[in-house]
Amino acid sequence: MFTLSEENYLKAIYHLELVANSGISTNAIANQLETKASSVSDMIKKLSDKEVVIYKKYKGVTLTNLGKKVAANIVRKHRLWEVFLVEKLNFSWDEVHDVAEQLEHIKSPKLINQLDALLGFPTQDPHGDPIPDKEGNINVIEKSLLSTLNKNESAVCVGVNDSSSDFLQFLDKKGITLGKKIVVLEKEEFDNSLLIKIGTEQLSISNKIANNLYVQRK
Repeated sequence: MFTLSEENYLKAIYHLELVANSGISTNAIANQLETKASSVSDMIKKLSDKEVVIYKKYKGVTLTNLGKKVAANIVRKHRLWEVFLVEKLNFSWDEVHDVAEQLEHIKSPKLINQLDALLGFPTQDPHGDPIPDKEGNINVIEKSLLSTLNKNESAVCVGVNDSSSDFLQFLDKKGITLGKKIVVLEKEEFDNSLLIKIGTEQLSISNKIANNLYVQRK
């Protein structure tokens, strides 16, 4: 069994490993969790004793196979709860993260397996992120950032890089949701801002926004 704090650390390391090519530094973990590096060092020792992480000096922290399975299960619970909140309780996609952060620590495997079945075994959460299966496996889809598209290219919105409430509320205002087709009408050389078409509407968006939207090319 793991404490809430230990689970949060494992999940943070799991997310950092997805984008890293090497071990994770204690400073990176501290930044992810908004805590002190000294606190991270203490926790890494505890997690190492439980055989879920390996720490090597100058090489950083990596999850063991057990650690990856535990962390993936936490992520699985979080994302299943997000789907439940949106589909069954009518939460909007910008409201679910903080609630799911609390629900992800429920320990009952039976509850989570039945939740999965109730929802029809979804493969992604409301933000387009893949949901790990019971074994921790993830079906990752091929996707690109909208900012990589060129003029006259089209794609479908499949996810967000920034899942903050402010960004998701902004997307709602602009009518940008998962599954929407996006056509790049113009791309400015000066700042890489885009003029896009969604449905019948044309919209100018900054490079910052385009760098936080995942799309699948058509």
